[in-house]
Amino acid sequence: MPGLLLDTLRGANTPARPIWLMRQAGRYLPEYRALRTEKGGFLELVYDSEAATEITLQPVRRFGFDGAILFSDILIVPYAMGQNLEFLVGEGPRLSPRLVDHALDGLEAVPERLAPIYATVAGVKAALGPETTLLGFAGSPWTVATYMVAGEGSRDQHVTRLMAYRDPAVFQAIIDAIVAVTVDYLAGQIRAGAEVVQLFDSWAGSLAPAEFERWVIAPNARIVAALKVQFPDCPVIGFPKGVGEKLPAYARETGVDAVGIDETIDPLWAAGALPEGMPVQGNLDPLLLEAGSPGLEEQARRLLDIFAGRPHVFNLGHGIGQHTPIAHVERLLATVRGWQG
Repeated sequence: MPGLLLDTLRGANTPARPIWLMRQAGRYLPEYRALRTEKGGFLELVYDSEAATEITLQPVRRFGFDGAILFSDILIVPYAMGQNLEFLVGEGPRLSPRLVDHALDGLEAVPERLAPIYATVAGVKAALGPETTLLGFAGSPWTVATYMVAGEGSRDQHVTRLMAYRDPAVFQAIIDAIVAVTVDYLAGQIRAGAEVVQLFDSWAGSLAPAEFERWVIAPNARIVAALKVQFPDCPVIGFPKGVGEKLPAYARETGVDAVGIDETIDPLWAAGALPEGMPVQGNLDPLLLEAGSPGLEEQARRLLDIFAGRPHVFNLGHGIGQHTPIAHVERLLATVRGWQG
């Protein structure tokens, strides 16, 4: 029997609401911090399948979340495409050579860099009970491209947006290459045991409407369509952060089965604007969870009530913060599990 999360993402409006949290496997957990101290840096953990399996299972073991999300990173795709990847302490990820000044066809693909991720998926799947759904993921092409072009993250994606305007044919080739690798990568995760996959588009909100159609909606639609040919029963969640009023178009035109909404989206508006019956995921502010103020339970119940008329996966509007107290997560879980729809 499928778990509550998988049922919900397939369109069941169940009385109980499934819950998992983006970045639930990570630095807010003392057991994660202990393992990272023992094993070394972030990328070393991702490529140690035994350690990555343990990290993926840690929050499920502690909290009993309805979903386990693969411990990995969206930049594994450009790493497999041939860019060098490193995580600098206090500065974040760096990719080289940057595609703003290096041709895409100058990269030499290293597809074997994906194999350890599949091993992690298989290890997690073997350890989970049927009540817990395993989620795989990848970055969406636009967001991945911003890192590949600029070599790092930025506030407004200036370098990548400029390239897309100045040389759209070159940029289209980058997007096309990312789409192809992403389809293969997600298919590999599903074959290894992932029951749901999520497309993270962290920088989708930086684009003008026409550019959003070209660089977010169109490539994501191609990925979803390709996956559905192979795995028609595997739900795909799309999470285009920061897109505001463009969210309904994304939900309609990409073909995703469910849409994640960030904390800036008015849930009342989303409940009315999104396609009827489409599962929604989100959108508690991660900072409210970290603060743990008396408003935490009130806002959680409000979200549950607003989305009572459609399938709803309780989640945050983005990743859980590293300074979030365990007790606050426990309070949130008690509220969601005690809710009577």
